[in-house]
Amino acid sequence: MKLFHLSDLHLGKRLNEFSLTEDQEYILKEILTICDREKPDGVIVAGDIYDRSVPSEDAMTLWDDFLISLAKKGIPVYAISGNHDSAVRFSDHGRLVDAAGIHLAPVYDGSIVCCRAEDEFGPVNIYLLPFIKPAAVRSIFPDDEINDHTDACRVAIEHMNVDVSMRNVLIAHQFVTGAARCDSEEVVVGGLDNVDASVFDPFDYVALGHIHGKQSIGRETVRYCGTPLKYSFSEKDHVKSITVVELKEKGDITIDEIPLTPMHELREIRGTFEEILEKGRGDEGDVNDYIHVILTDENDVIDAVSKLRIIYPNLMSLTYDNKRTREQRVISDVKDIERKSPIDIFGEFYEKQNNQPMSDEQRDFIQECIESVWRAGV
Repeated sequence: MKLFHLSDLHLGKRLNEFSLTEDQEYILKEILTICDREKPDGVIVAGDIYDRSVPSEDAMTLWDDFLISLAKKGIPVYAISGNHDSAVRFSDHGRLVDAAGIHLAPVYDGSIVCCRAEDEFGPVNIYLLPFIKPAAVRSIFPDDEINDHTDACRVAIEHMNVDVSMRNVLIAHQFVTGAARCDSEEVVVGGLDNVDASVFDPFDYVALGHIHGKQSIGRETVRYCGTPLKYSFSEKDHVKSITVVELKEKGDITIDEIPLTPMHELREIRGTFEEILEKGRGDEGDVNDYIHVILTDENDVIDAVSKLRIIYPNLMSLTYDNKRTREQRVISDVKDIERKSPIDIFGEFYEKQNNQPMSDEQRDFIQECIESVWRAGV
């Protein structure tokens, strides 16, 4: 049985105020094309379908179109809600779409949907566990000891009564201890959302969502597939992909990846303002990529973003890496301030803020400003 493992679509997401709707539509169509070629027996989507609990109309349309396309191809879908989704809104009409082979996890109420698929080796049980918190599980099973997220998942799984002699797949959306995070993910202070991987021992494969970088935790078959698109510049070096899971006889599982090519790549460009302009004029890389510029000029360039967007229309963000940004100095010495001239005071302030003294030209300019203020106040 061949299953495609996806997660964290985050439909409707914006990155640095840029809408990613077109990029998401593009990558979903690419996934559908790969489905036509590879013919999987099912598609898993492990939560965070939407970026917000109240998704935009465009985001809902993308998801609906994706499901309809898979249904028309006769490919079953197994999907759960994540921490970004509204579990109620996500599972709306879930029973209705079951008939089309689209299986959506309902709001957690202590019972878990188990979908049974068949291949030449027999049945495969696919369990749909949506994102859960300790309080929700505690309210359903008050007699069980539930102190943290590990306990919550352990209790939820114990009540599934999993037959470990069969092939079992779990779809879950949790932070498993040891996973490497990205900047685009929500972080819970103190790691209070951690789940120990041992709670997943009854399952042959655990299709995880929540973490944006693909990785395995504890064993190869407890796996995050990562996002289909890059959602922060911390992911610029990631190769996004579909995780392909093939289950044969009990205990025989192979895992592969099919790379995904985005509509726009995410890139960082470093250099002085003039160097970066020159790179763009020379067509180094694709100027239509989503760009984060790191300027190394010691002085801020006036209106740098607007000027650079003439060449890089999808410039998303700009930061500086220079003496001023590398070292922050505290201004605390106020001795003899009454005996210092305004230009000397400003000069000390400038040097401590920028880790270098003013140039003669800058000093003359500030002196003119000070004298202008004095003249105006007379």
